Amino acid sequence: MIDERVSAVLARLEAEAAAEREAGLPSAQRGRQVARTTGQFLFSLAVSGKSNEILEIGGSRGYSTIWLAAGARVLGGRVVSLEADPAKCAAWRRNIEEAGLEEWAELLEGDAHATLSELDEPWDMVFLDAEKDDYEALYGLVRPSLEPGAVIVADNILSHPEPLAQYAAARQADPTLESVTLPLDRGLEVSSVLRAR
Repeated sequence: MIDERVSAVLARLEAEAAAEREAGLPSAQRGRQVARTTGQFLFSLAVSGKSNEILEIGGSRGYSTIWLAAGARVLGGRVVSLEADPAKCAAWRRNIEEAGLEEWAELLEGDAHATLSELDEPWDMVFLDAEKDDYEALYGLVRPSLEPGAVIVADNILSHPEPLAQYAAARQADPTLESVTLPLDRGLEVSSVLRAR
């Protein structure tokens, strides 16, 4: 649930993100978090009861992690978040602690390509929000650990049509998935796994 501690941290991060954009900070120096409505959508998926084991690829400062973990804790799930930037990892830890979600969220620091090679548990839900040129490779690394019923949500599909239009087309052409582009905020590709691979 979205309690007062969670709400306060989300509101602070939203204000910080708005200030960073207004100041014209380069993308690499900003939190680069999802829009609030995308966070609400992720929360809805996480709280659905079918997403007990959630993987987030690209945790940044923890804004989307907070939405996912707040949903996951309702039914005792958890989020494992991957992030490579040391400064963002430090901010992630502070924000998750301030939101009171340490029990439901874990951070693995380092390059996701290497980290994913070490993880082999099945995931019920994957949120992909990393560097856009890496989506296809990261998807390839995580796909073997997805069983029927799992959901993959990829962000920025419409805001970054190159190269993510190709990512979306590949998911929609895959007969082991049912995939659709949702025109929510920056665009989400939501793919449901029909068959293991």
